[in-house]
Amino acid sequence: LVVATPCPLLIAAPVAFMGGMSRSARHGIIVKGGGTLEQLSRTKAIAFDKTGTLSVGTPTVVAVRPEAPFSEDELLAMVASAEQYSSHVLAASIVDTAQDRGVSLVSTDDAKEHATDGVIATISGRQVVVGKRAFVAQHAGEVPEAMLVSGELGVYACVDGVLAGSIILTDPVRDNAARVLARLRTLGVTHTYMLTGDARSTAEHVAREAGITEVHAELLPQDKVDIVQRIPHRPVAMVGDGVNDAPVLAVADVGIAMGARGATAASDSADVVILVDDISKTADAVYIGQRTTRIALESIWVGIVISVGLMLVAAVGLLPAIVGAALQEVVDLVAIVAALRALGRGKRLPH
Repeated sequence: LVVATPCPLLIAAPVAFMGGMSRSARHGIIVKGGGTLEQLSRTKAIAFDKTGTLSVGTPTVVAVRPEAPFSEDELLAMVASAEQYSSHVLAASIVDTAQDRGVSLVSTDDAKEHATDGVIATISGRQVVVGKRAFVAQHAGEVPEAMLVSGELGVYACVDGVLAGSIILTDPVRDNAARVLARLRTLGVTHTYMLTGDARSTAEHVAREAGITEVHAELLPQDKVDIVQRIPHRPVAMVGDGVNDAPVLAVADVGIAMGARGATAASDSADVVILVDDISKTADAVYIGQRTTRIALESIWVGIVISVGLMLVAAVGLLPAIVGAALQEVVDLVAIVAALRALGRGKRLPH
């Protein structure tokens, strides 16, 4: 009875998972619970937002294309004045471009952001609608699609119901995105998805460069939630950084927030928060989860095997009770030391 203790079973797993969470934190990855590490270790599918996740997240304005009778500066001034009231990363780039060009922005008390679609604002007494092509078309009738090359995306605008033009931006794919996706596949995450509100042509270009297998574009936040819930390969992880990603991060089996520049809402909804602007940390999190779970199981079995061996010795009368009590503490110590391997050695992770 003394050596038949369940202590290795009760001690090894918590120690291992605490060690794994500590190792994650050293690498800029905050994991909010041991159960999350276990889910990461079994992840079979992973979905990514595009802007700021797979892409660099610092779009650059490459062209301002006004429609008559508007000039480039007029179009940029009206769009930037409205985009001041948007939280989207594209809006920030347009505002910065306007300021760099010395274009004066107009403030207003009448501006409303429509999440993932755009902004409607009254600028100098005129209604300005800025955002996606379909959103602007609701207020300006037919809106022709801007001519885009691979990797570019367009922001459209209308003024008082008349098409005013478009602003073209580019947001390059992260240099390490393809390597990260390849590493995830070696870790057993074989199904990859992109979920984005951007145009399909832009999304497919990014997907080709990064190695994403399935693309879903022009989505609203609820569409992302529905798609993640329908993914058959479980557990599924979702990686995002914006306030619009908060709902889908909450419903994924593992929500991973790029918290370095992302919204607080996304970080609050996520199970894992990456504190540095580095997408490779998603693969690191999966690796640490797998290693931690393996070490927890190994430590449990080491303790169980030793305990069973001592039980057999004790069953034939060769183990006095006082010696058994001392050996029981040794078994606990062995299980703990084995579990502490989850802390890892050094500062680098294998790639």
